[in-house]
Amino acid sequence: MSIPDARPERPPAQPYATVDAEIWPEGSLEVLSQFEVEQLRSSGAGGLYPLLRRCMLAVLNSGSDTDDAQTVLDRYRDFDVSFLQQDRGLKLSVTGAPAHAFVDGRMIRGIRELLFSVVRDIVFTRNEILDDVRFDLDTVDGTTNAVFHQVRNGRLLSLPASVNLVVCWGGHAISREEYDYTKLVGYELGLRGLNVCTGCGPGAMKGPMKGATIGHAKQRIRDGRYIGITEPGIIAAESPNPIVNALVIMPDMEKRLEAFVRLAHGIVVFPGGVGTAEEILYLLGVLLHPDNRNMPLPMIMTGPASAEAYFRQIDEFVGATLGEEARSRYRIIIDDPIGVARRMNESLAEVRQFREKHGDAYYFNWRLRIDRDFQQPFKATHASMETLNLREDQPVHELAANLRRVFSGIVSGNVREDTAAAIEQGGPFVINGSERVMRLLDGLLSAFVADRRMKIASTDYTPCYRIK
Repeated sequence: MSIPDARPERPPAQPYATVDAEIWPEGSLEVLSQFEVEQLRSSGAGGLYPLLRRCMLAVLNSGSDTDDAQTVLDRYRDFDVSFLQQDRGLKLSVTGAPAHAFVDGRMIRGIRELLFSVVRDIVFTRNEILDDVRFDLDTVDGTTNAVFHQVRNGRLLSLPASVNLVVCWGGHAISREEYDYTKLVGYELGLRGLNVCTGCGPGAMKGPMKGATIGHAKQRIRDGRYIGITEPGIIAAESPNPIVNALVIMPDMEKRLEAFVRLAHGIVVFPGGVGTAEEILYLLGVLLHPDNRNMPLPMIMTGPASAEAYFRQIDEFVGATLGEEARSRYRIIIDDPIGVARRMNESLAEVRQFREKHGDAYYFNWRLRIDRDFQQPFKATHASMETLNLREDQPVHELAANLRRVFSGIVSGNVREDTAAAIEQGGPFVINGSERVMRLLDGLLSAFVADRRMKIASTDYTPCYRIK
């Protein structure tokens, strides 16, 4: 006699609920010309519709349970956007939109604001940055100038400015314990009147904002800033959370990272994975440049007691590859949200004094030296990944730049559908370098995989790379 399967039979998959709606602009959206509207509608050469559709779907899909961009696009394959040009201005018509972006048939206001930020930034990037001869994106100064105009257009430069903006980095695929800890730190930052900027997605990007809203509410701070900075390549995998009240979509990852460090007065790093490691290496590489040696930019790595091993792995990797000077640029504080907020608040006084002494702006760090190696967009391909210089015989800030590119390529392989398709066709990326650096890199990446820090559903994670 056979024994029946005790597991309940799984019901057939249900279609995802969708809504059709017409939406008036909310928040910041400039009046668009007929030419700009046609750009948004067009799918052909020079048309912006495919990019716009992707980014708008990501915003509407806030709270998604997946970080697989292709899965999101497949779920809502019938999602469509059209534009209604009326005397009162531009109106959007969406069909097949995720139902969880609506309450009783009306779009959540925060999501509606972010939706029109997408339109604003995509049009601005194409017409005012990429197609404008004023911005030479092949030069350091031209790129920084473009970053400044992008964040200014997104209304991130509030005046009169104060030294109170803390950028929070960390993973979207973190445990509940780690997420709750990010909320506690955000709460303590909010109680001290500090504002928060993150990558705008879930996990360690949402938690600090959520905590800060409570801290601000208790202090009766009604103009708290919850800034989100993202880019088209990852937005579908890290959908913006609706706590964000100022969203900017930068053209690429490198300009996104530059916007973070130019706007930041201090940086808090929570547990994460390869994306967080990329951000850490970017910042350390910038700070290790001789011109930035004396510039204060406080950086604190923190997490609950269970995350201590994660930060020990990062610290050991940084010390072994970039040296003691790199380690001196950050502090590690474990399981102490109050201590993190106090330390950051005290450090911001040093930042304020430095900028006053040198006549620097509070709202944008023009003085920070960022080399071209950290600005040049890196496209992860089999050739570009295998030919990275990952040897010790180069200046330490250049090694940091190339290590950053390794992690950037792995992030791309994990979350971008076009990179994933290339890997499926050509096999995993091959990463090559000196024996010592490869051993250190393999150890760190293996730990990320073992700790399930690569993707939200990482129990069956297959690496998109191979250490040679």
